[in-house]
Amino acid sequence: MSKFDVPYKIYLDEADIPSSWYNVRADMKNKPAPLIHPATLKPLKFEDMQPIFCDELIRQELDNDTAYIPIPEEILNFYKMYRPSPLVHAVFLERLLDTPAHIFYKFEGNNTSGSHKLNSAIAQAYYAKKQGLKGVTTETGAGQWGTALSMACAFFKLECKVFMVKVSYEQKPFRREVMRTYGASVTPSPSMTTEIGRKINAEHPNTTGSLGCAISEAVEEAVKSEGYRYELGSVLNQVLLHQSIIGLETKAACDKYGIKPDVIIGCAGGGSNLGGLISPFMGEKLRGEADYQFIAVEPASCPSFTRGKFAYDFCDTGKVCPMAKMYTLGHDFIPSSNHAGGLRYHGMSSILSQLYHDGLMEARAVEQTSVFEAAEQFARVEGILPAPESSHAIRVAIDEALKCKETGEEKTIIFGLTGTGYFDMTAYEKYNDGTMTDYIPSDDDLAKGFACIPDVKL
Repeated sequence: MSKFDVPYKIYLDEADIPSSWYNVRADMKNKPAPLIHPATLKPLKFEDMQPIFCDELIRQELDNDTAYIPIPEEILNFYKMYRPSPLVHAVFLERLLDTPAHIFYKFEGNNTSGSHKLNSAIAQAYYAKKQGLKGVTTETGAGQWGTALSMACAFFKLECKVFMVKVSYEQKPFRREVMRTYGASVTPSPSMTTEIGRKINAEHPNTTGSLGCAISEAVEEAVKSEGYRYELGSVLNQVLLHQSIIGLETKAACDKYGIKPDVIIGCAGGGSNLGGLISPFMGEKLRGEADYQFIAVEPASCPSFTRGKFAYDFCDTGKVCPMAKMYTLGHDFIPSSNHAGGLRYHGMSSILSQLYHDGLMEARAVEQTSVFEAAEQFARVEGILPAPESSHAIRVAIDEALKCKETGEEKTIIFGLTGTGYFDMTAYEKYNDGTMTDYIPSDDDLAKGFACIPDVKL
């Protein structure tokens, strides 16, 4: 395949939007460990989860066996506003790097929320509306998920309460205002409006917050508010299911033009983007039909995969949520205030954690300044200002392409460009001014987080 055998941008037709989500768990020999009740240490049942989640989302969360789950017509119609998203041949990046590698990226930033998060937000809002709920609560890190859910709730006329990690609330005021424009209330977390928020503030004065803190507050708010449920933008099985539309479209575009990826790369915080991108390709690998190299890229400041422990842990700092078996840094771990807010989570999806534990994918941790170096390289030739989260994948895609330059290998690399960085200009300003720093937690720092992981043996 030469560099010009395929269009610069591969656009599928509207009719090519997948009509079903793909559930990779159906093809996993080793299923992800179930969520467990923190008091009984028994796997959660449907009725245990009803006070927190919408009924249909619970069914999707617990379904380990159905390979394809039909997408309701109302959700498909909404998808048509911005899907299918393009698979872009990064010709100009290839030229810049002078590499024999072929580089493609699946661009998920071509909607008002600016990221892939809308794929699951609209599904979760739909099921809340169908259940007759008044509203939903959620957390958000960098703001992409909060923005997406605010949009989805506005579409279905639902109330939306967002707890935004404090450091991002302060760093990204415009993202906050987009949420408010769509009718959501936005509260910096940890706050003084919930019992858990007050407790966290007392134990960690002047904390910048974390996704674990914000999750605790959002769950508390949902449970105490009549007609509300909690909705999560990453980590959970149901979210990776909805995000599989990314990988299904990517595979359809590859099949259309005879593209055979060798390496598939995604940024990893909780797992929604990476899990969605790799799911159908991973399914082929699990079934023995094809083989791919999968690389998860995480910040060196929050290295769940590369330095975490595979264990049952709480999904939130306040310990009000179920426990999941995952790669974790400990629910008390507070990441440094790096600028990839969407990747500042202490744990990882149980699905991805099991796949990683089984040796079916690999992980790399990268430092913040090298991420922004890659982001600016990409922006200057490909014409898109990438989100800091997405730029982690760009960093490793460039590294892999440069390896091909050294070896002469003609590999095909696909990475997920999860969204745009136009609300992240404070981060770009710090990088351009030379004031951005790299923080890597010491072993002692991590030990403090590991100390809080409960000793659960099932």
